[in-house]
Amino acid sequence: MLDPVLLRKDIQFVIAQLARRGLSFDVERFNQLEASRKEVQVETENLQASRNALAKEIGKLKSQGQDASEIMAKAAAIPDQLKQLEEKLSSIKNELDAWLMTIPNLPHESVPMGKDSDENVEQRRWFPDGGYQSNREPEAFAFEVQDHVSLGEKLGLEFDTAVKLSGSRFAFMRGAVARLHRALAQFMLDTHTSLHGYTECYTPYIVNASTLFGTGQLPKFKEDMFWVTKGGDDVDENGQVVPKEELYLISTSEITLTSTVKDSIVASTDLPIRLTAHSPCFRSEAGSGGRDTRGMIRQHQFDKVEMVQIVKPETSYETLEQMTGHAEKILQLLKLPYRVVLLCTGDMGFGSSKTYDLEVWIPSQNTWREISSVSNCEAFQARRMGARYKNEQGKNEYLHTLNGSGLAVGRALVAVMENYQQADGSIVVPEVLRPYMGGVEVLKA
Repeated sequence: MLDPVLLRKDIQFVIAQLARRGLSFDVERFNQLEASRKEVQVETENLQASRNALAKEIGKLKSQGQDASEIMAKAAAIPDQLKQLEEKLSSIKNELDAWLMTIPNLPHESVPMGKDSDENVEQRRWFPDGGYQSNREPEAFAFEVQDHVSLGEKLGLEFDTAVKLSGSRFAFMRGAVARLHRALAQFMLDTHTSLHGYTECYTPYIVNASTLFGTGQLPKFKEDMFWVTKGGDDVDENGQVVPKEELYLISTSEITLTSTVKDSIVASTDLPIRLTAHSPCFRSEAGSGGRDTRGMIRQHQFDKVEMVQIVKPETSYETLEQMTGHAEKILQLLKLPYRVVLLCTGDMGFGSSKTYDLEVWIPSQNTWREISSVSNCEAFQARRMGARYKNEQGKNEYLHTLNGSGLAVGRALVAVMENYQQADGSIVVPEVLRPYMGGVEVLKA
């Protein structure tokens, strides 16, 4: 959520930064709400001052043995008036907060201007046989490449079975492909915990609405979520109907990992917090417009290993570069060609101030596809969650939160299958995965 204090102090800066994202800020609405808030606060302060003055006068009259009943009657009416003003102020604040919840984060000054992904800025490319080589193109195969769907048909990747069970945009895996999928997730977790200092977590896959408000998925992205309802028909032990509640399947474990500091004041000595988890992710793909209907690139259910760091504000941009490097390390160890792209203002996520995407080479599509997105949300999520720490001066300050895929497991499986394919349709297992595959070096039909 945007900082209300910043809005009051420098609204022109906020307007200019949102304009970089192609958004117009309703200044008139904000000024009206601010004027109403100030009016109620001034009225409240005046009434409180009046209550204090009347209390003194009542005390004085009573000490002199005089009748204070008329003044006491005035004072007796004040608590109800203050309560009404408190409710009015709460209503104004709730309206402001609900509105600010729908406004995205401000972009960092280093984020390039742009309307969409076509205006993202490539930072670097990496190749297994040459390291960083920015002007290089991936080499063509000596044979006609197959996509992961065709390769997987003989190895246990069954989309027809998934359609029978659940419908489109699901996958069913068995045998060697299922084991390779699991090996990728285990390898990613082991790398992040042993090399990068993250603590492995296991999190719920279903969360309540307040958790999603905190991390920014609600209210804006409800249609991208899957949800279930609980209660409404049940009766508790006292015979009362249990209120109906909506619960949501997580679209990423960023939600649960970041929310571990919700409504908390974290000790400065506990920072930075580094968390990682492997979880399924559920997305309705409501806005996908029919893209990537073939294969595993865009699924309703997919697995991801997530990285989250919760840090002091002064270290968050250094941490963003560090986390991007952590995601890159996975691709380097897998020896997969990739590039790093800085997202422009028009392509950034709702809660992000700055985002790097890692895009892996997909031979069958002859293009780079996103496999990781690493973002600094600054205090945007922390403000929504009430997540703070005590700074050097002993004052409570909002934390900065960062998240990144480390990596999307399904897309990593696609990249391994396609980049390691052989002319006969077999797939060489990357060296770092062989210990997780019982020493198997090649997957064959």
